[in-house]
Amino acid sequence: MTFQVPYELRLRECGSKHLAMYRAIRDSVASGALSPGERLPSSRTLAAMYGLSRGSVSLAYDMLAAEGYVRTGIGQGTFVCGEPKDAGFRPQGAAARPELPELSAWGRRMMAKEEAFGDESEPADPGSFVPRGMGRRSFPWAEWRAAVAAQLRRIGERAEDGGTEGSLALRQAVAARLRRERGIVCGPEQIVMTGGSMQAIALLAQLLLEEGQSAVVEDPCYPGTRLAAQAAGARVIPAAVDRQGIVPAAWDARLLFVTPTRHFPTGAVLKLERRLELLAWASKKEAWIVEDDFDSDFRWGGRPIEPLKSLDREDRVIYVGTFSRTMHREVRIGYAVLPETLREPFKRAKRLYDPYPAGIAEQLALAGWISEGGYDRHLRRMRRGFHKLQLCLAEGLRSELGELFEALPSDSGLLQFAYWKKSREEYALLYDSCKRQGVVWGDGARCAAAGPAAPPSALFGFAHLEEESIRSGLIRIRTAAETLGLIAPGKGGNDHA
Repeated sequence: MTFQVPYELRLRECGSKHLAMYRAIRDSVASGALSPGERLPSSRTLAAMYGLSRGSVSLAYDMLAAEGYVRTGIGQGTFVCGEPKDAGFRPQGAAARPELPELSAWGRRMMAKEEAFGDESEPADPGSFVPRGMGRRSFPWAEWRAAVAAQLRRIGERAEDGGTEGSLALRQAVAARLRRERGIVCGPEQIVMTGGSMQAIALLAQLLLEEGQSAVVEDPCYPGTRLAAQAAGARVIPAAVDRQGIVPAAWDARLLFVTPTRHFPTGAVLKLERRLELLAWASKKEAWIVEDDFDSDFRWGGRPIEPLKSLDREDRVIYVGTFSRTMHREVRIGYAVLPETLREPFKRAKRLYDPYPAGIAEQLALAGWISEGGYDRHLRRMRRGFHKLQLCLAEGLRSELGELFEALPSDSGLLQFAYWKKSREEYALLYDSCKRQGVVWGDGARCAAAGPAAPPSALFGFAHLEEESIRSGLIRIRTAAETLGLIAPGKGGNDHA
């Protein structure tokens, strides 16, 4: 039997064998090294393990039992008090740990924000509409693993490929794609590869914001963006969003976070006139704009409008993109296209976290996948499949839940945003009822920058589901709504308007 407690250390401190064993076991229980419900060795076994008399061990056990650390039963053995996995257990006499260590102001601000990125971590379920990207089944894992394995075999056979800014080959491939697909003319020296787009956003918030300064975020917005600004100590200014995206205003701020190509989460596309207004605001205020282009690769229709970065004539826009949406969220590859004056500060900030390029084998594999055409073939295949799923969801929301939700038109992206039509209390009632039955969606309240006053809304992810799962999930939501009396029984939502 393997059993380890700090007996020798305690023996040097107190000199008494039975007292040293008592303290060693007591400290192991208090620290969690010995779990509630765990069985301890018999007095004979423990005495043999540590070279003690059986009487010394029995005395130590008696002292532990008297103080509530262990429980014993004749013929049953000795066990740590508390039930197994009882995280709230604390034996009698154990010192209470402080709830939090002494943190910096940044650390305290981080801990004050219980929610950051929505509810994407909800357990997967066939009826779950919680957005979680494309799901595992849609990504060509075998092809990708082979590409990464090939690069891993070659590492060490060649010179270093880039520093903290990432693989030169991948930065060249990204620059070429941006020029061809987005009209953004940039060189690889302007690009820094990051661990997904969120790392770039967090670094930019730390670099460009100080405590007491102001940052503008869309309302609603991606929760992680708001958290990054607040963690930096900034005062967040919620900016109104309508069916055409963010509404420009004369904000008194240093930084603006915006998703103009496809607003998160509503899907609105910012029209050209408003894009030009944002650039004029940045020029007047001498401010920066972080343009987060998180999933415009999945577009089903409509005319793409030029990114802010391609319209920027004063080098005030930082363009942030990611491959984690088009591949899989476990593949953490993003990038930032930086204005000249921010390149070195950004690289130095990233070097603090990643002195060497993280995931270099994956970066090199992606560069090769792009150059050989595999990435574009993957995108074409995904666009066809996801468009069918998007149409299935849009039709299902209209026919089954049209009395409850107003789904906003969207011609791109992997989620559908919808406003709730009834009262806040009725929304909570349906949400809780469906969640108990395993049918959940993303709660739009997590995206509200202005707080709980925002009207109830929902985010329906679909790329990880099959068409049949989408249909059956919506029917289950409708059945729950009928049971609660929110809509009349019938074949479909619009049949009873």
